Amino acid sequence: MNFKWFSILITMLTYQGCMAQNNPKLIYVGDPMCSWCYGISEELKEVKNHYDGTLDFEMVMGGLRPYNTETMTDLKDFLTHHWEDVSVASGQQFTYDILDNGHITYDTEPPCRASVVVRSIDVSKEFHFFKAVQKAFYKENKNLHELESYHPILEQLGVDVKMFDEKFNSSEYKELVQKDFKRSEELGVRSFPTLLLVTEGQTYVIAQGFATAENMMNEIEKRLSKK
Repeated sequence: MNFKWFSILITMLTYQGCMAQNNPKLIYVGDPMCSWCYGISEELKEVKNHYDGTLDFEMVMGGLRPYNTETMTDLKDFLTHHWEDVSVASGQQFTYDILDNGHITYDTEPPCRASVVVRSIDVSKEFHFFKAVQKAFYKENKNLHELESYHPILEQLGVDVKMFDEKFNSSEYKELVQKDFKRSEELGVRSFPTLLLVTEGQTYVIAQGFATAENMMNEIEKRLSKK
């Protein structure tokens, strides 16, 4: 290939790269142990599937209560109230037995870190993993501080369990998850779930808290039509 054609090729690739960077993007900021994030999960799945191939999709772990030392029992009354509200609004099923466990802390950092690890292994599986972890916690009452709670999900998704375990336990990923928490703050997100649309250099709040798929898609279309 002569220099002229090589230069043209590089220019084309650079242009394509710039165009890719400018694609409209949905940014979902949430936490696997956030009850309203569980509530919106099926609605969000519908939105994500609807715009698959049209809008880029990125997940950011917000860190609802990272490093919290209160136990599930300590927060039983508070959480019961919230979970009942979420169930009524969304139809999602909850099992409340875990709220009587005084040994499990409501520390949401481990499942956030687990999601970041799966992202590093196969980003296309992060959302599916996130949703499955929500079900494992809220419906099956799994202890998300234990590696074994993630293994059936990883196996079902075809994610390397050994690689996951190594990364999950590493100091590197304990630091990396904090970058997600910081990113959430930089995006101005103060509550979860939050869905943002980034387009033409502007960031719009599509949903903050529970919202139906219809309402989210209507808001997205309204913002995209202003491009």
